[in-house]
Amino acid sequence: MKVALVHDFLTQYGGAEKVLEAFHEIWPEAPVFTLFYNKKKLGNKFKDFKIKVSPIQNLPFAKSFYRFYLPLMPVAIERFNFDDYDLVISDCSAFAKGVITRKSSLHVSYLHCPTRFLWSDTHEYLDSLRGLEKILRKLVAPVLTGLRVWDYQAASRLDYLLCNSEFIKEEIKHFYKAEAQVIYPPVETDNFFVSDKIENYFLLISRMRGYKKVDLAIETFNKSGLPLKVIGSEGEIYRKKAKKNIEFLGFVDEASKAKYLANCQALIFPQKEDFGITAIEAMASGRPVIAFRAGGAKETVIEGKTGLFFNEQTSESLGEAVKKFKSLSFNPEEIRNYSLKFDKEIFKEKIKNFINHVWQNKSK
Repeated sequence: MKVALVHDFLTQYGGAEKVLEAFHEIWPEAPVFTLFYNKKKLGNKFKDFKIKVSPIQNLPFAKSFYRFYLPLMPVAIERFNFDDYDLVISDCSAFAKGVITRKSSLHVSYLHCPTRFLWSDTHEYLDSLRGLEKILRKLVAPVLTGLRVWDYQAASRLDYLLCNSEFIKEEIKHFYKAEAQVIYPPVETDNFFVSDKIENYFLLISRMRGYKKVDLAIETFNKSGLPLKVIGSEGEIYRKKAKKNIEFLGFVDEASKAKYLANCQALIFPQKEDFGITAIEAMASGRPVIAFRAGGAKETVIEGKTGLFFNEQTSESLGEAVKKFKSLSFNPEEIRNYSLKFDKEIFKEKIKNFINHVWQNKSK
């Protein structure tokens, strides 16, 4: 069985890229088809992968201003030729699911979400446009309408749909009118450890995007004066708003991240996530999570056992949760043991079992 992998963009390293790595461990000979690949930004992460990029990669400023090329992305993803492949697996939060495969092959898509900027977060996406993109905003809106039609049709072409949470399963049903099976994404739990030297700081790990609600954490800890460490690049806009009790660490490597997680009081998780791998990484470190009660966190955080929730994305609600946390106690080993159900090897086994099952059904 000849296998190909498809990924939206290889321009950052996050949860979707960890899923891609797990797929590649199952099928190490499979090439990876992607719209863009920023080798400089990703360093050695994918240096041994056979990566095939779309023509958009070579257009002017494509890596930095990819939004200008949104209308070309459906065409670019459909131009990839999969005639030689029996199995195509797309790891997708936007365009990867739109590849065209031959009738006799099998296309399974692992969806992290229905394309967020086309469906659930369209207005937030338009509000986030800055500079020249903001000037062109009036042109972007009708483009999104056309992309929405293509995106719906692309989802309807899939043979099978997998997704990362029950929350996203319902989103898929709502926006695509399709059924999906949940397989929780992989967490490399062996990379994390329980420490007996808990320090007096809370931790936030996030990309600096509006929906991540970094500003909510900054506002809350500005008011409380409690120490907060923030891991994530491009944080200058938030650094200017923060008081001295908030420390911005920028980008850190995986080993350093594990140490910060192991030694923190708790992970602050103020956003609505499709799943939330970082929350499981905190639990693999034996540390509780203070999470907004929405999205994938509702499936992974057990109140009073692995963390606690706050109900509104306001500094008052988050602040009350942090105050409540200080009066509670958690069992680090119990939290760690709970996290192991999300281990990468379990994910890989479930994926292999699913593929074997649907392939056998196809062969009958």
